[in-house]
Amino acid sequence: MAFEIFHSKSGEGQVVKIPAIGLELTVRLSQDASGGLLNVMDTVNAPGFGPPLHRHPEAEVFRVMEGEYLYEVEGKRFRVGTGDVVSLPGGVAHTFVNVSDRPSRQLVMLLPAIDALAFFTGLGEVLGAGTPDRAALAAYHTKWGMELLGPPIKA
Repeated sequence: MAFEIFHSKSGEGQVVKIPAIGLELTVRLSQDASGGLLNVMDTVNAPGFGPPLHRHPEAEVFRVMEGEYLYEVEGKRFRVGTGDVVSLPGGVAHTFVNVSDRPSRQLVMLLPAIDALAFFTGLGEVLGAGTPDRAALAAYHTKWGMELLGPPIKA
């Protein structure tokens, strides 16, 4: 059986910065490197920032590396901090917000993989220097098989 060994060193990876949503994301393991099975991303969220309420078919696992987040999953809210793990099956409505007073960081795994670099680069282009209208943002997510359900949450 053929296989490929992939080794990602600290500091390596493809970085996407989207200031409009307070996100810096580094793709540590791409869909190509994992054969489409898994993405691994290192994310940094600015204080008070997180994604809008959304759902997608891929499962996600989040490990908080630094800071504290407020999550909302299927209408239930809970806080997580450094070292905590949140595992979400595909298809659940979810969002989170950094509730720390400094940037917080998570290791995020997405199963199966998508082209995360293309998704977040495109999202940055859609957002540009500000927030686009909701219809344009929803259309972009729909193109990727995702559904926007509401705005980001506040602490």
